[in-house]
Amino acid sequence: MAVVPVYNHPRAIGGVVAALRAAGLPCILVDDGSDADCAAVLDRLAGDGVEVLSHDRNRGKGAAVASGFRRAAQRGYTHVLQLDADGQHDTAALPTLLAAAHANPGAVIAGYPVYDDSVPAIRLYGRYLTHIWVWIHTLSLRIRDSMCGFRIYPLRPTLALLAHAHVGRRMDFDTEILVRLDWAGVPVVNLPVRVRYPQDGVSHYRMGRDNLLLTLMHLRLFLGMLPRAPQLLRRLFRGRP
Repeated sequence: MAVVPVYNHPRAIGGVVAALRAAGLPCILVDDGSDADCAAVLDRLAGDGVEVLSHDRNRGKGAAVASGFRRAAQRGYTHVLQLDADGQHDTAALPTLLAAAHANPGAVIAGYPVYDDSVPAIRLYGRYLTHIWVWIHTLSLRIRDSMCGFRIYPLRPTLALLAHAHVGRRMDFDTEILVRLDWAGVPVVNLPVRVRYPQDGVSHYRMGRDNLLLTLMHLRLFLGMLPRAPQLLRRLFRGRP
């Protein structure tokens, strides 16, 4: 099952859904309060293995993904492939990610981006700051990239985490849930995914709001790491030959 959070990506979402359906994956498109034009596109895509789940207002990417996770579990699925709706991720990686999930059913299969020349430099450098913080939060290099929106989750530990832990509901979701799953002992398998930034791409990143959310997230995770540090260090040293 694939879950795609959608907020005003009417031009890209059709291609994303076509690629997922070509791979044999049923889809839940979570309309996170999109405007009428995008909502109409989603309505046309519904059916033939595609379900549209709508939020009455924009609640954030993380809230949309969580809604999709819960619906997939209600329908009896054990794993969910999360893919962003903007069309930036190369869906040619789908077979590789799906094979890794079959081989590692208890793990998160996390894509990490391989960029072409279209990537804005500020995005690239900003990601490295988050990488450093994630390595501090986990006291390890187990997570190669925590921000990529192309990954496969095992639903049981993921839903258990969402039920009992604070996880950001907007742009802070992807990083926070991956760190907290790592803390819970869920393995992370990192796989490369090609990413491009089209000239006409739509970004919903809000510099002031989202930078504040990410700062607060890193503060939460750092404070959460401190009491877990002995356990994380034992885990690190047990992994050495």
